[in-house]
Formats: sequence, C-alpha cells, structure tokens
Amino acid sequence: MVLDAGDGRPETELWHVTLTVGGASREPENVRVALEQLAAERPFLLSGRYGPDRAEIRYWEEARDCADACALALRVWGEHRSSASLPPWQVLGLEVLARPVHQERAAGPPVSLPLVASGVLRPY
Repeated sequence: MVLDAGDGRPETELWHVTLTVGGASREPENVRVALEQLAAERPFLLSGRYGPDRAEIRYWEEARDCADACALALRVWGEHRSSASLPPWQVLGLEVLARPVHQERAAGPPVSLPLVASGVLRPY
C-alpha cells in the first residue's frame, strides 16, 4: 500500500528483490569478487549466490510501488557492471515481493495452493 506523506508525495516502501542473471561462463573467483564489490556499492544487498555462468542476488529496494521496484531491479546489474566488474550477463529472472509477503514466507512453512491445469477455478 502506498501511503501519502501528507504533502501529496507518496511514501516509499521496501520490496524484497531476487534478481537472477546469467550468460557466458566466467571464472567463479572473478564472479565472487565482483559480487563482493557489488555488495559494497549496494548496502542493502542481503545475499548472493553464483556459479561460472549464473548469479542470483537478493536485496531490499526502496520504491513507491512494485512497478517502480521492478524497473529499478532490472537496472541494477547494468548500472554496476563497470564499477563492480560484473560479467556482461543478462537478466534471467526477477521476483519482487512486498515486505509483508516476504516476511510471511520467511516466517513459516510454505503455503500450498492448488494448481490449475489451465483456465481459472471458479467457486461451485
């Protein structure tokens, strides 16, 4: 929910971001060093996982709404590519969750929802 700061400007919220990038294989040690530099440049970086051809970072983003958080997240890798010596990889996946949703997931066992083969379920 976006709240009004009282002066007509929307307040920002925290969004939990998981960004997955990948591409041509790189030396894993170089990827690790680059992710450590990214963590130094992005203070809200929570964790990073990596391999020779893929990396995943998790962090908090401050944004007005989910669309803004997504737009910011899609730019993170490219904006830090030079300064952090990140590989020239492309975004493979993005998950952005509102803080309450992330906290709910982290607090307990996963909620099992019924799968639908196709179409939409409707009440009986």
